[in-house]
Amino acid sequence: MTAGTFEVFDDTFDEEVIDSELPVVVDFWAEWCAPCRMVAPILEELAAEYEGRVRFAKLDVDANPQTTAKYGIASIPTLVVVADGETIRLIPGARGKDELIEIIDDSLA
Repeated sequence: MTAGTFEVFDDTFDEEVIDSELPVVVDFWAEWCAPCRMVAPILEELAAEYEGRVRFAKLDVDANPQTTAKYGIASIPTLVVVADGETIRLIPGARGKDELIEIIDDSLA
């Protein structure tokens, strides 16, 4: 399996995220969102750096309204850290790589 982000959908979210053996960082995003496009390459880098320890998923809010509503996502990008089926942290807004590393490491400590 190669490192990188993967897409999740309303109908695959529970299987891919909630039931995941590894923690998952879910990027709630949309194609039209400029800050989302700025965060995307950072998440690809993090997916490679955390390979085997944390998975990085992307969920398009426009195409997946059920999961977006379930998590109360009001602005994008928002990252949600899920471990053992539980929401550990919500990270609203675009963040830099160093800040994301710090937040993810702290969330999973």
